[in-house]
Amino acid sequence: LLWMQDAYQLTTADRVLQKTPMSFDVSVWEFFWPLITGATLIMARPGGHQESRYLAQLIDEQQVTTLHFVPSMLSIFLQEVLLKQCQSLKHVICSGEALPYHLQQEFFQQTSANLYNLYGPTEAAIDVTHWTCRRASTNRLVPIGHPIANIQIYLLDQHLHPVPIGVAAELYIGGVGLSRGYYQRPELTAERFVPHPFSHTGERLYRTGDLARFLPDGAIEFLGRIDNQIKLRGFRIELGEIEAVLGKHPAVYENVVVVQTDTEGEKHLVAYVVAKQDETLAIADLRQLLQEHLPYYMVPSFFIQLPSLPLAPNGKIDRRSLPALTPQRSATDSAFVKPSGNIECAIAEMWRLVLGIEHIGVYDNFFHLGGQSLLATRILSRIRQTFQVEVSLRAFFDAPTISWLARDVAQTLVAQHGTDEWTPPPTSAVANDLSYQNYKDLLGVLDDLSDKEVDTLLDSLSGESLVSQ
Repeated sequence: LLWMQDAYQLTTADRVLQKTPMSFDVSVWEFFWPLITGATLIMARPGGHQESRYLAQLIDEQQVTTLHFVPSMLSIFLQEVLLKQCQSLKHVICSGEALPYHLQQEFFQQTSANLYNLYGPTEAAIDVTHWTCRRASTNRLVPIGHPIANIQIYLLDQHLHPVPIGVAAELYIGGVGLSRGYYQRPELTAERFVPHPFSHTGERLYRTGDLARFLPDGAIEFLGRIDNQIKLRGFRIELGEIEAVLGKHPAVYENVVVVQTDTEGEKHLVAYVVAKQDETLAIADLRQLLQEHLPYYMVPSFFIQLPSLPLAPNGKIDRRSLPALTPQRSATDSAFVKPSGNIECAIAEMWRLVLGIEHIGVYDNFFHLGGQSLLATRILSRIRQTFQVEVSLRAFFDAPTISWLARDVAQTLVAQHGTDEWTPPPTSAVANDLSYQNYKDLLGVLDDLSDKEVDTLLDSLSGESLVSQ
């Protein structure tokens, strides 16, 4: 807290938004930083951290100057062009996931606020490195920066020797921010909290399992995970824990869980399962088992049954040879009922574009098709723009089907206009085709061109000629 105040200098004129659930360590500085500096604390309603439109309105009404975003939620804000209405913002702090370069650039296009990229595992709460993002930066990886006060960062090889600048190695953390270890897990504590190789006073270092390298200016660049633990949408997930629970199902012979990226660039947890001989696997049963033992964010979006898992020459599972994710309706267990009526068909088209699945029934569960909270936010944003109707994220979570959404939209239209009649604009089908299939075809062509050829092509086209095509 003292370091944050020294770095970012809150004043009595600042207003800090507290929106992160208390189970996340970020909530600590959201609560106490404004209170120890005389700034004003603004508290969002429970669950409000997932509702982009509500947050934008709250930021504007309360003139919030400082807040935190997980990069994936910041992406939603930028896609909906909500930051432009948040003119009071001065400081936006990102952590919890890697901050993509394109997100940094989009941020600076929409606002004059400062953007900071912080990094810190729970074992060394809250953050241990910081970076002030630069508008003119051309570095395609946004650095996690330099250590904060009273924290030491080491990049060490397998023998705990420091590596030269530019060489990737595991990131170790030392200093006052380290936790004591894992509660009632002494073996894991001994494995992850190791003796400090450069200290003689009994200090320890925390092995993060993260891969990083030093840049010439001393900043640190995060390169990803080196073990089987990942971060997805801000949550730390141990893939082995999911696999262990799946292995408890009496019909499961073996399984592996990985993170796969779909054709739209969205990341999903995918479980590959092999059934025992003469046993039948039901997706609904597997999902229910996981929901009973794990938090919702650890339940895979997709389950793919295989006759066997691919093996590498050494006999270990070859994760890189697992079949690619191809979202399809077979991920759900409900009977297919075709959308009917203008409202259901329009919402079904929204699901198709967001999920990348061609045939979706009105009773299919959004989350069983690979949907998650951020994609749900995109659906609700499209509904808002198309029908001028507001549907809450909580309501969608309670009944995530096209049938329910259409009924809710129709009821709101009746309340607002006295009728549930809605006719799609005549150009909507053409617009959807241009924004989906033709755009994907264009990307496929551009992917085969060199950078020089793409630049030459774009320079030869005007905005008018692009529209006419």
